Amino acid sequence: LIEKKKVLEIGSGTGQHAVFFSKHLSHLLWQCSDLPRNLPGINEWIEESKLQNVLSAISLNVDRDEIPLNEFDVVFTANTLHIMGWDSVLQLIQKVGVSLRPEGLFIIYGPFNFNGEFTSDSNKAFDNTLRQENPKMGIRNFEEILEFSSQNHLEILGKLPMPANNFILIFNKIKSS
Repeated sequence: LIEKKKVLEIGSGTGQHAVFFSKHLSHLLWQCSDLPRNLPGINEWIEESKLQNVLSAISLNVDRDEIPLNEFDVVFTANTLHIMGWDSVLQLIQKVGVSLRPEGLFIIYGPFNFNGEFTSDSNKAFDNTLRQENPKMGIRNFEEILEFSSQNHLEILGKLPMPANNFILIFNKIKSS
């Protein structure tokens, strides 16, 4: 019997990512998490899917809650860093660096700036809209994410361009010597 790799999704939103990935990647056991107000909607998606490899969503606020130590092989988050305040982004990276299993993966999906520059006019407009809504929100600079991740035992494995001016960043937790 092969043990399933366990994924923690931070900021699961509606639960649609969990259902999609779990349907296509049955070797993964997917754990959704989000703020308490979003859990009923996530759990509805999960229940409707009838998938056996998606767990009921748990409450997780990166500003207050710890991520269980060495429980997850992968931590995945999509479209969250630009809606979190910078301090919350740093908390997330620090907690993933501590809690992720050795050699585990941290995968981030979303828009990023490179060398302080927007990748498109639409991302610049999106950033402006976010900052008008809340000055703490905004598209994050790749180099700052990279630097703080490296300080927290996470090394970059890849940066993949995606549709709509988004990227996937893949980090590996550095094995302790």
